[in-house]
Amino acid sequence: MNRRYLPETVAYVRITQQSLQLGKIEGEVKAAQYEWQFRWRFRQRRLSVEPSLGRALIQEPLERFLERSDYQLEAGSDYTFTVRTKM
Repeated sequence: MNRRYLPETVAYVRITQQSLQLGKIEGEVKAAQYEWQFRWRFRQRRLSVEPSLGRALIQEPLERFLERSDYQLEAGSDYTFTVRTKM
């Protein structure tokens, strides 16, 4: 299947807390009608996402986004990334 015909949803990320010393980033992510809270422990590469409703749709793409960007993210800032699915 050609990638340009795959469905896409934009996910909006807001970083609410960050501690490089503790190795964590916390925030919110919204995509379509879903909203989640997340905690990224980047030294352990461990992501938790709540609530569980729709978590399977966002967890893997959010983890990839955070792995690419974790040291560049700042508390109070907003970011976006594309999820290759229709939510």
